[in-house]
Amino acid sequence: MDLSNRQEQIIQIVKENGPITGENIADQLSLTRATLRPDLAILTMAGFLDARPRVGYFFTGKTGSELLTEKLKKFKVHEYQGLPIVVEEDVSVYDAICTMFLEDVGTLFVTKEQSLLVGVLSRKDLLRASIGNQDLTSIPVHIIMTRMPNISICEKDDLLLDAAQKLIEKQIDGLPVVKPNGQGLEVVGRLTKTSITKALVELARDQHL
Repeated sequence: MDLSNRQEQIIQIVKENGPITGENIADQLSLTRATLRPDLAILTMAGFLDARPRVGYFFTGKTGSELLTEKLKKFKVHEYQGLPIVVEEDVSVYDAICTMFLEDVGTLFVTKEQSLLVGVLSRKDLLRASIGNQDLTSIPVHIIMTRMPNISICEKDDLLLDAAQKLIEKQIDGLPVVKPNGQGLEVVGRLTKTSITKALVELARDQHL
Protein backbone atom coordinates (compact mmCIF):
# COMPACT_ATOMS: atom_id res chain seq x y z
CA MET A 1 0.00 0.00 0.00
CA ASP A 2 1.44 3.38 -1.04
CA LEU A 3 1.16 5.93 1.78
CA SER A 4 1.05 9.69 1.35
CA ASN A 5 3.67 11.89 3.01
CA ARG A 6 1.12 12.97 5.60
CA GLN A 7 0.21 9.38 6.40
CA GLU A 8 3.90 8.55 6.84
CA GLN A 9 4.17 11.52 9.21
CA ILE A 10 1.17 10.33 11.20
CA ILE A 11 2.71 6.86 11.60
CA GLN A 12 5.97 8.38 12.78
CA ILE A 13 4.17 10.59 15.35
CA VAL A 14 2.21 7.62 16.69
CA LYS A 15 5.38 5.49 16.85
CA GLU A 16 7.10 8.11 18.98
CA ASN A 17 4.18 9.27 21.12
CA GLY A 18 1.55 6.55 21.17
CA PRO A 19 -0.94 6.16 22.63
CA ILE A 20 -1.90 9.56 21.29
CA THR A 21 -5.26 11.12 20.50
CA GLY A 22 -6.32 12.34 17.09
CA GLU A 23 -6.44 15.87 18.41
CA ASN A 24 -2.81 15.71 19.55
CA ILE A 25 -1.71 14.31 16.21
CA ALA A 26 -3.54 17.13 14.45
CA ASP A 27 -1.87 19.70 16.72
CA GLN A 28 1.59 18.37 15.89
CA LEU A 29 0.83 18.67 12.17
CA SER A 30 -0.88 22.07 12.57
CA LEU A 31 -4.04 20.66 11.02
CA THR A 32 -7.64 20.19 12.14
CA ARG A 33 -8.95 16.86 13.44
CA ALA A 34 -11.47 16.83 10.57
CA THR A 35 -8.67 17.14 8.01
CA LEU A 36 -6.85 14.12 9.46
CA ARG A 37 -9.93 11.93 9.89
CA PRO A 38 -9.70 10.23 6.43
CA ASP A 39 -5.96 9.51 6.87
CA LEU A 40 -6.48 8.04 10.34
CA ALA A 41 -9.34 5.88 9.04
CA ILE A 42 -7.20 4.54 6.18
CA LEU A 43 -4.23 3.76 8.45
CA THR A 44 -6.47 2.05 10.98
CA MET A 45 -8.35 -0.05 8.40
CA ALA A 46 -5.07 -1.00 6.72
CA GLY A 47 -3.72 -2.22 10.05
CA PHE A 48 -0.84 0.21 10.55
CA LEU A 49 -2.56 1.81 13.54
CA ASP A 50 -4.89 0.53 16.22
CA ALA A 51 -7.45 2.85 17.82
CA ARG A 52 -8.93 2.51 21.30
CA PRO A 53 -11.77 4.68 22.63
CA ARG A 54 -10.74 7.34 25.16
CA VAL A 55 -7.12 6.23 24.87
CA GLY A 56 -5.93 7.07 21.38
CA TYR A 57 -3.91 5.58 18.55
CA PHE A 58 -1.21 2.91 18.83
CA PHE A 59 1.33 1.81 16.24
CA THR A 60 0.83 -1.92 15.52
CA GLY A 61 4.47 -2.43 14.56
CA LYS A 62 3.53 -4.20 11.34
CA THR A 63 5.05 -3.47 7.95
CA GLY A 64 3.10 -3.29 4.72
CA SER A 65 4.30 -6.75 3.64
CA GLU A 66 3.32 -8.26 6.99
CA LEU A 67 -0.16 -6.77 6.71
CA LEU A 68 -0.43 -8.09 3.15
CA THR A 69 0.50 -11.58 4.30
CA GLU A 70 -1.97 -11.46 7.18
CA LYS A 71 -4.79 -10.49 4.84
CA LEU A 72 -3.93 -13.23 2.36
CA LYS A 73 -3.97 -15.82 5.14
CA LYS A 74 -7.59 -14.93 5.94
CA PHE A 75 -8.99 -15.56 2.45
CA LYS A 76 -11.43 -18.48 2.29
CA VAL A 77 -12.22 -20.77 -0.63
CA HIS A 78 -15.87 -19.69 -0.88
CA GLU A 79 -14.79 -16.10 -1.61
CA TYR A 80 -13.17 -17.15 -4.89
CA GLN A 81 -14.76 -20.44 -5.94
CA GLY A 82 -16.56 -20.68 -9.26
CA LEU A 83 -19.39 -22.83 -10.57
CA PRO A 84 -18.45 -26.50 -11.01
CA ILE A 85 -18.42 -27.96 -14.52
CA VAL A 86 -19.68 -31.52 -14.16
CA VAL A 87 -20.52 -34.54 -16.29
CA GLU A 88 -22.34 -37.74 -15.37
CA GLU A 89 -20.28 -40.91 -14.94
CA ASP A 90 -21.90 -42.62 -17.97
CA VAL A 91 -21.18 -39.74 -20.38
CA SER A 92 -18.87 -40.70 -23.24
CA VAL A 93 -15.29 -39.54 -23.48
CA TYR A 94 -16.22 -37.76 -26.71
CA ASP A 95 -18.96 -35.75 -24.98
CA ALA A 96 -16.63 -34.96 -22.09
CA ILE A 97 -14.04 -33.57 -24.53
CA CYS A 98 -16.74 -31.42 -26.13
CA THR A 99 -17.84 -30.14 -22.69
CA MET A 100 -14.28 -29.28 -21.68
CA PHE A 101 -13.77 -27.40 -24.97
CA LEU A 102 -17.08 -25.51 -24.85
CA GLU A 103 -16.73 -24.57 -21.17
CA ASP A 104 -13.04 -23.68 -21.62
CA VAL A 105 -11.91 -25.46 -18.45
CA GLY A 106 -9.02 -27.77 -17.63
CA THR A 107 -10.87 -30.08 -15.24
CA LEU A 108 -14.28 -31.76 -15.22
CA PHE A 109 -15.87 -33.25 -12.13
CA VAL A 110 -17.72 -36.52 -12.58
CA THR A 111 -20.89 -36.94 -10.53
CA LYS A 112 -23.76 -39.32 -9.97
CA GLU A 113 -27.20 -38.65 -8.48
CA GLN A 114 -27.50 -35.71 -6.05
CA SER A 115 -24.30 -34.18 -7.51
CA LEU A 116 -22.15 -36.64 -5.55
CA LEU A 117 -18.50 -36.63 -6.57
CA VAL A 118 -17.24 -39.90 -8.02
CA GLY A 119 -14.32 -38.80 -10.17
CA VAL A 120 -12.26 -36.11 -11.84
CA LEU A 121 -11.24 -35.75 -15.49
CA SER A 122 -8.19 -33.75 -16.48
CA ARG A 123 -6.97 -32.74 -19.93
CA LYS A 124 -4.33 -35.47 -19.63
CA ASP A 125 -6.97 -38.12 -18.92
CA LEU A 126 -8.95 -37.19 -22.02
CA LEU A 127 -5.86 -36.85 -24.20
CA ARG A 128 -4.62 -40.26 -23.10
CA ALA A 129 -7.98 -41.82 -23.95
CA SER A 130 -7.93 -40.16 -27.37
CA ILE A 131 -4.69 -41.78 -28.48
CA GLY A 132 -5.22 -44.74 -30.80
CA ASN A 133 -8.17 -45.90 -32.87
CA GLN A 134 -10.73 -46.16 -30.09
CA ASP A 135 -14.33 -45.10 -30.59
CA LEU A 136 -14.58 -42.29 -28.05
CA THR A 137 -18.36 -42.21 -28.26
CA SER A 138 -18.53 -45.72 -26.83
CA ILE A 139 -16.17 -45.25 -23.85
CA PRO A 140 -17.84 -43.92 -20.66
CA VAL A 141 -15.78 -41.50 -18.60
CA HIS A 142 -15.92 -43.67 -15.49
CA ILE A 143 -13.46 -45.99 -17.28
CA ILE A 144 -10.72 -43.34 -17.45
CA MET A 145 -11.47 -40.90 -14.62
CA THR A 146 -9.45 -40.50 -11.42
CA ARG A 147 -11.34 -41.92 -8.45
CA MET A 148 -11.26 -41.54 -4.69
CA PRO A 149 -9.04 -41.67 -2.67
CA ASN A 150 -6.83 -40.13 -5.35
CA ILE A 151 -8.92 -36.96 -5.72
CA SER A 152 -7.78 -33.78 -3.98
CA ILE A 153 -10.71 -31.77 -2.63
CA CYS A 154 -11.43 -28.67 -0.59
CA GLU A 155 -14.38 -27.22 1.32
CA LYS A 156 -15.80 -23.72 1.18
CA ASP A 157 -14.43 -22.65 4.58
CA ASP A 158 -10.90 -23.92 3.90
CA LEU A 159 -8.16 -21.31 3.68
CA LEU A 160 -7.37 -20.27 0.13
CA LEU A 161 -3.64 -20.75 0.80
CA ASP A 162 -4.20 -24.37 1.86
CA ALA A 163 -6.14 -25.05 -1.33
CA ALA A 164 -3.42 -23.37 -3.40
CA GLN A 165 -0.84 -25.61 -1.75
CA LYS A 166 -2.80 -28.68 -2.89
CA LEU A 167 -2.85 -27.39 -6.48
CA ILE A 168 0.93 -26.97 -6.36
CA GLU A 169 1.71 -30.27 -4.66
CA LYS A 170 -0.55 -32.34 -6.92
CA GLN A 171 0.33 -30.33 -10.06
CA ILE A 172 -3.34 -30.05 -11.03
CA ASP A 173 -5.47 -27.29 -12.55
CA GLY A 174 -8.45 -27.34 -10.22
CA LEU A 175 -10.08 -28.68 -7.07
CA PRO A 176 -13.71 -29.61 -6.50
CA VAL A 177 -15.29 -27.67 -3.65
CA VAL A 178 -17.41 -30.19 -1.77
CA LYS A 179 -19.66 -30.54 1.23
CA PRO A 180 -20.56 -33.80 3.04
CA ASN A 181 -24.29 -34.55 2.81
CA GLY A 182 -24.66 -37.98 4.41
CA GLN A 183 -24.56 -39.80 1.08
CA GLY A 184 -21.06 -38.72 0.13
CA LEU A 185 -19.42 -35.53 -1.07
CA GLU A 186 -21.64 -33.11 -2.97
CA VAL A 187 -19.89 -30.87 -5.51
CA VAL A 188 -20.79 -27.22 -4.84
CA GLY A 189 -18.00 -25.34 -6.64
CA ARG A 190 -14.56 -25.39 -8.18
CA LEU A 191 -11.30 -23.68 -7.32
CA THR A 192 -8.66 -23.24 -10.00
CA LYS A 193 -5.27 -21.66 -10.57
CA THR A 194 -7.18 -18.78 -12.15
CA SER A 195 -9.10 -18.34 -8.87
CA ILE A 196 -5.83 -18.00 -6.99
CA THR A 197 -4.50 -15.51 -9.53
CA LYS A 198 -7.68 -13.45 -9.20
CA ALA A 199 -7.25 -13.30 -5.42
CA LEU A 200 -3.65 -12.11 -5.75
CA VAL A 201 -4.57 -9.44 -8.31
CA GLU A 202 -7.40 -8.11 -6.13
CA LEU A 203 -5.13 -8.05 -3.10
CA ALA A 204 -2.46 -6.12 -5.00
CA ARG A 205 -5.03 -3.61 -6.26
CA ASP A 206 -6.42 -3.11 -2.76
CA GLN A 207 -2.94 -2.32 -1.49
CA HIS A 208 -2.57 0.49 -4.01
CA LEU A 209 -5.95 2.15 -3.58
